[in-house]
Amino acid sequence: MHIEQHPNRNTLALILAGGRGSRLQHLTRWRAKPAVPFGGKFRIIDFPLSNCVNSGIRRIGVLTQYKAHSLILHIQKGWGFLRGELSEFVELWPAQQRIATTWYIGTADAVYQNVDIIRNHNPEYVLILAGDHVYKMDYETMIKHHTQTQADMTVGCIETDLEAAKGLGVMQVDATHQVQGFQEKPAYPEPLPGHPNTALASMGIYLFNTKFLIEQLTKDAMTPGSSHDFGKDIIPNIINSYRIMAYPFKNLQGHQAYWRDVGTVDAFWKANLELTRVTPQLSIYDRNWPIWTYQEQLPPAKFVFNDPNRRGMAIDSMVSGGCIISGSKVLNSLLFSNVRVNSYSTITDSVILPDVNIGRHCRINKAIIDQGVNVPQKTIIGEDPEADAERFHVSANGIALVTGEMFGQPINYVR
Repeated sequence: MHIEQHPNRNTLALILAGGRGSRLQHLTRWRAKPAVPFGGKFRIIDFPLSNCVNSGIRRIGVLTQYKAHSLILHIQKGWGFLRGELSEFVELWPAQQRIATTWYIGTADAVYQNVDIIRNHNPEYVLILAGDHVYKMDYETMIKHHTQTQADMTVGCIETDLEAAKGLGVMQVDATHQVQGFQEKPAYPEPLPGHPNTALASMGIYLFNTKFLIEQLTKDAMTPGSSHDFGKDIIPNIINSYRIMAYPFKNLQGHQAYWRDVGTVDAFWKANLELTRVTPQLSIYDRNWPIWTYQEQLPPAKFVFNDPNRRGMAIDSMVSGGCIISGSKVLNSLLFSNVRVNSYSTITDSVILPDVNIGRHCRINKAIIDQGVNVPQKTIIGEDPEADAERFHVSANGIALVTGEMFGQPINYVR
């Protein structure tokens, strides 16, 4: 197939990256959710971006709105390697009020307000992605499924337990995986036939024939009372009249593939620490499917001192470049770049974001320390829930989220 005829070359990917992500609490107070650091050296948005590039989709628009400065800086620094001469790009599409005098109201409205740009790029297919999920997926197989089934729209989906499905869009399908019903964040999700504890949920991945997408967005924009959202409005209004297919996301063995919504403090903490396991479900060491990002030039991590009570060491942990573990212990934890842990301190089951300095004689357990925090010496976190709740945000599962403001330190607006 000639390169210009390949469906991936005729696909425009749009990444919705304007969300606030309020359930992440202070982690998204000064940054958009897709810009939140993840996995030691990445940002959350690096995962859908890498999926696009690795899938051969090299025309990408990133739709931004909420506190996008750090996200824009990251895209500019790390994603400028595509060649415009080959019609490859990662473009930033901020909310510009191109059609209406309002900012983006919903997910469908965000795409609709950029219809003129979509028309200008003239793709055959439009792939719409959420910018705040962590997973590895070859979109080419979904595009092939879409074309083979002659669908107007295809929805990427996963099988999940009923409790998790309450926060997602739940689909009902027939034997051919054509969508027959759709529930957006239902209180009582409808399970799959024969699987009473499992539901089929939307991943927030939508593949459209371009003409069909523009027709439905225009119709929705003219509909009074619409919230202009794909899950709440677009999908329920088209499933009875058009061919809407579900694409189950499976691994090579035919089992449910890895996909995480890291939209809460507990989910974010858990997904990061899962990476420290011997064989995690999500491998970031896979050379066949690399996760691309902005690579800051840093020295190797260093572990110093070997005295009986002052030994620099890390066990069952991931430690990124630029870190110095000085006479301290790091256990079952993930340290991002440029973290310094000073002598006689112990870090356990914690996620430490970039540029954190942890003073001497600290004991930190089950915590997330935000970027740039200077943790005072002799600080104890994770041993007294009541004391933690007075100073920090403590999640439902007892994870302490710590920011610099909680120690009276200046706010770092650029994260």
